[in-house]
Amino acid sequence: TYTTDTKSRGENKQTIENLYRLSVDIKKIRRLKEWVLLQDVAYVKEVAGILQEMGANETAVANILERCPEAILHPPAEINCQRALWQLVCQNEKQLIKLVEQFPESFFATRYHENQKANILFFQELGLKNNIITRFLTSAPNIFYNPVEKNRNVIETLQRNYLNLGGSDANMKIWILKLLSQNPFILLNTSTAIQESLDFLQKNDFTDHEVLQLLSKLKGFIFQLTPTTMQKSMLFSKNVFKCSDRELKQLVLKCPALLYYSVPVLEERLEALLKEGISVEQIRETPMVLELTTQIVQYRIKKLSALGYDIKSGTLESLNGTKKDFEANYGKIQSKKERPIFNPVAPLHVED
Repeated sequence: TYTTDTKSRGENKQTIENLYRLSVDIKKIRRLKEWVLLQDVAYVKEVAGILQEMGANETAVANILERCPEAILHPPAEINCQRALWQLVCQNEKQLIKLVEQFPESFFATRYHENQKANILFFQELGLKNNIITRFLTSAPNIFYNPVEKNRNVIETLQRNYLNLGGSDANMKIWILKLLSQNPFILLNTSTAIQESLDFLQKNDFTDHEVLQLLSKLKGFIFQLTPTTMQKSMLFSKNVFKCSDRELKQLVLKCPALLYYSVPVLEERLEALLKEGISVEQIRETPMVLELTTQIVQYRIKKLSALGYDIKSGTLESLNGTKKDFEANYGKIQSKKERPIFNPVAPLHVED
């Protein structure tokens, strides 16, 4: 009897045999995406053939199909279209197959083909280098599914605001390209949402120059926030640090994380610092410490304590920065501690 339940039909034996011949780990597919093996139509041989044509060896083909088994459900014509599309931004087939091996899910997302193509051409016109566009294709494929007009509107909104905020025509292109390469997900926002975020900052007395400064520091992540969440975070910081609106603004400029992180995140990080015996005053002096996760802060405090460095009486600057910055600071404190009190080879000045 006919049923719409695919599972009751059992696995497609032909699919299993074809995958087996390609040394694909079928148990792995059963565990992760068994539904693929239940489909009536699959193009195992054809897909493997295209991948081999592109330069993938037997092991690479098996790995690709294990990681993205749904690839075998795409007709060969669809995959060839995607191949031609990615070739617009890849130097050669060698680079293309390397990307497919690393990001099969992105390559086999063959939906919205016309939108993908129009967006690639738009990004090229905009001046984005092909290596940046390939990074977008692999890490942020969703932005290519938008109609090109939507992405164009977002870019135009950013350009218009950049000029309104006092940015120069000469620097605008560089600014936009840098912002996009740092955070392509800006394009998933609407023009209205972007405008609302910028209006919120201006209503809170940030000057045009300061708004531009925040946009650059936050790498466009500000557009993933809403005026409501920003308002809550600022109010939380104002209450914690017991400061005026003007002082709060200076703190936000010093540490945009106060604007970007939600209240629960800020609360958790603040509590962890206070538990370590650090005062609110110390945090206010060095608010950038709130950019670090609780785990990182605890790890760094532990390392510094082992050297006899008392974080409670010292500055929090030694906790700050990237992993590289911290290691450099830690090294300085360590060498200072290990340095002898006197130089054993220096002559002693003894009075006669």
